[in-house]
Amino acid sequence: MLDYFIIVSNKMASGGVTKVEISEPPEQLSASAEALEFMSSVGLEELRLCLFSESLESISESGAEVGSFTVNVQSTYYEAVGRSDEKCFLVDVSSRSAVDDVPCGSSINAYISLQLETLEQNHHEFVKLKGHSLDKKTHMRRRDDQMVISRVITEGQQVHQETKSYDFSSLTGFISEASNLLIMRLLARRKTPQNLDFLTFDAEGNLCISSYRDLGSRPQLIGKDTAEVYGIERAIHSDDVPITWQCYFLPDGHLTSRVQVGSPVTMRIAQMPILSEPEEEDPKPVFEKKPLNWEEDAQLYSEFLERKEELMSGHETYLRRHPEMKALVGDFLQFLLLRKPDDIVTFAAEFFGPFSSARERSETFRSSTISSPFRNGSK
Repeated sequence: MLDYFIIVSNKMASGGVTKVEISEPPEQLSASAEALEFMSSVGLEELRLCLFSESLESISESGAEVGSFTVNVQSTYYEAVGRSDEKCFLVDVSSRSAVDDVPCGSSINAYISLQLETLEQNHHEFVKLKGHSLDKKTHMRRRDDQMVISRVITEGQQVHQETKSYDFSSLTGFISEASNLLIMRLLARRKTPQNLDFLTFDAEGNLCISSYRDLGSRPQLIGKDTAEVYGIERAIHSDDVPITWQCYFLPDGHLTSRVQVGSPVTMRIAQMPILSEPEEEDPKPVFEKKPLNWEEDAQLYSEFLERKEELMSGHETYLRRHPEMKALVGDFLQFLLLRKPDDIVTFAAEFFGPFSSARERSETFRSSTISSPFRNGSK
């Protein structure tokens, strides 16, 4: 539900008056179900394809270049007081031009969440007339469950300040000017605007509807190349002055032209950009299994000889340190050849069994009639 908002006005003149007004909330607006479904369907991989920079030239009706329009979207982290850093997108926009020799422009710096929600946005607009100038700065930031909008408007020597606060629960489906640029790139890639209706703020900071509709495809000359571009019309349905833009895009979301209906200036791309496409994973290499003949491999055969010599040297050292081993094995072999048993394994177990520390000592092989535990109870 739309919360109340407070407007504070300061007039920078002698005897300036500060006036505080509490206004009743206007009629509640809501985004369309299609718009909400679109926002929930956007995935991280799709958003990553929208992270690129682009630049357009501002062209007057006479065909002269009068300015520029640049957009840069990149991945970053948003630092909020009392909260851990949140991964998001940083959107930087700059527009400069001269309409009828009057310098004007705007800039946007904003942090947009992975769910396309606006975490914070700074929007600066200016018009420099002779003897009179207009400068407007708008700061938007989410604070807990509120979206707070602060505006400072400087007109000549007068400064007007105001602050509005909206309950964030009433802004479901809201998009700012910065998140609009991401949504336009996504719509251009999908080519399905479907007449979506989102919530947004107009130039006066009032909540209104921002709609998108399909303009279809048409060819456009870009440098020396002709490309098929896709058009989207965006309209802000403000009670004050409705504004409409018509934009055309390449299949990957690069903006090729942008014009505000009624404006004498058109923004156009000068040359074909490098298209942003999904990275294709290289197929895993398949290696044929070949028989390993290590005796013919010089390196493997050399390592084999080194290991063989190492083991033989270790064995010889062990035998020199334990001379009793030769006597023990010699006795066993002599007794084995003397008896010549059919079951050599059992005979060896009976021979070495008395040497076990866990067995009671007794005379070894004192009689051939003594039962043996290695013969399953046989004599």
